[in-house]
Amino acid sequence: MVSVLKAAVGGLMDVCRANNHLRGFLHNHLKLFAAGMKTYEIPPDYSNVVLPAKPKLKFLNKVPNLKKAKKEMKKLRDIQGPAKAANAFTVGQYAIVAMGGGYLHWGHFEMMRLTINRKMDARTTFARWRVNAPYKPVTRKGLGQRMGGGKGAIDHYVTPVRYGRLIVELGGKVELGEVESVLTEVAKKLPFPAKVMSREDLEALKKVHADMEQNNQNPWTFKQIVQGNMLGIRKVLSPFDLHNHGRFTGKFHLPGRV
Repeated sequence: MVSVLKAAVGGLMDVCRANNHLRGFLHNHLKLFAAGMKTYEIPPDYSNVVLPAKPKLKFLNKVPNLKKAKKEMKKLRDIQGPAKAANAFTVGQYAIVAMGGGYLHWGHFEMMRLTINRKMDARTTFARWRVNAPYKPVTRKGLGQRMGGGKGAIDHYVTPVRYGRLIVELGGKVELGEVESVLTEVAKKLPFPAKVMSREDLEALKKVHADMEQNNQNPWTFKQIVQGNMLGIRKVLSPFDLHNHGRFTGKFHLPGRV
């Protein structure tokens, strides 16, 4: 039916153009008729969205509340490999997802909190943390000290983050286009690569990785080469590489590795 109407309107337009009546009475009516045929997308339904009592990001302490501070080793394995916690959505629709490992300082938390709380509408949007407050101690010695003398004093605290972890989660009666600019601004300032994703984007990313592994036609995968110990490669690989099948190089993720 719509195609027939479009054909009729097109024919009348050709007749008017041929008779130099393009700006006449019939042309104005045809413009109104064509404008009435436009269709618009149905807005999403937010009837089941419940906003919390405190929608904004809360303040996080700079120093953990401990009776006695204890020094730790670097433990770089805290930022290596995929995240085992907070790697899926809970109540929000959009989030900042870490695409690599790194450490979050207290200044990064304040930057995220102030930027998001100032630019989001608390009447329709809520935000929540998906990472803990800084808890891992980092030691440092004063400038000009001689070598030796034991481990230095605790200078500050950080939060280790792995690949695939959600940093901040947003939700409410909003669409991605309304909060994407704010989240992108925050993601660019983080000390590791990060990306703004929705629930559908995160599921699509996981599906792509699963399809790559399932539909791979190359028999010489990293796992197959290591299991066969080709060229004696096992002697130069670490247990970390064997466990993750070469998908990570330290804190960096290799998306094309199957």
